[in-house]
This record gives sequence, structure tokens and C-alpha cells, in this order.
Amino acid sequence: MSAKRIGYIRVSTLDQTTARQLEGVELDKLFTEKASGKDTKRPELTELLDYVREGDTVIVHSMDRLARNLQDLRRIVQQVTAKGASISFVKESLSFTGEDSPMADLMLNIMGAFAEFERSLIRERQQEGIELAKQKGVYKGRKKSLSADDVKALNDRINEGISKAQVAREYGISRETLYKYLKGL
Repeated sequence: MSAKRIGYIRVSTLDQTTARQLEGVELDKLFTEKASGKDTKRPELTELLDYVREGDTVIVHSMDRLARNLQDLRRIVQQVTAKGASISFVKESLSFTGEDSPMADLMLNIMGAFAEFERSLIRERQQEGIELAKQKGVYKGRKKSLSADDVKALNDRINEGISKAQVAREYGISRETLYKYLKGL
């Protein structure tokens, strides 16, 4: 079996495009994910880690596409290299094989820490923006899933003895959201 070039692309939301990642890079197999990077239990990432074999090269656009924090990044890189495969990050122009020098290990740590730091700054600025918008009365938060009539009907269904899980399914909400409505939000 010959070595393969395996691509991994991830965007956070369904409406984001994957077009710019790995554009023009020749690949034998591609795993594409539309999921948050904060969770490492991503189906396509799991499938990639199961698929990769000795001699393969995993190619990722940038470190932040693979993981949002240094600990996860190091763990995933180690999982790939432990199989005898290498991993390359296009944007950072870095590759790791598992037989890396102390300098390569330092670069992984530094670049991964920068990616984690950048994500923290983005979250901080986003939160500051939300707070300012709330002070100005512009930001009202997410719209409620159910109307007042729906909430009354929901309470009636619960009082009839219908299970909370069933009522949540009927209204297309999670049980956690159902409990919030039952508590009066």
C-alpha cells in the first residue's frame, strides 16, 4: 500500500465555506468537517485518525483548523505521528514526523500557543462587543424558541402526564430548553 496525502478541512459553521483551505493542494483523500474546533470529538477527525497509516501525510491548512488549544493540538499531532505518519500545516509551513528535533517541538508549542491566544482574544473582543451592545439596548440575545402560547401549551402537555422528552421533541427544543421554559426563563 502506497503512502497517501490526506487533507483535513474544518470550518465552524454550516454557512462558512471550505473553498480557500487546501486549494490547489493535491490529495488522495479529503476529510471535511463543519464543526467547532473546541470539541475534539468530531466525526471526520475521528475517521481521519482511524484512516491514517504509516507513511501517510496529513495536510491541514493551519493549526487552528485542527485544534483550538495547545493541549488538543499536541495530542492530535502525536496521534498522527505515533502511527508513523507525518502532519503538515500549510499556513505555518511546518511539518512534524514524530522524529522531530527539539526545535520542531518548540515551534509546535509556540505556534499552537499563538493560535490559542488569538482565539482567546477573539472571544474576549466578541464578549466586549456584546456587553457594549447590551448597554446601548441593541443586543437582546437570542430570540426565544417558543411563543407565550406555545409555552402555555407545553405546560399543559406536561400536566397531562406526557414525558418531558416527548414534549421537547414535539416542540423541536432540547430538554434543557424545556426545563428553562418550565422555570419561567
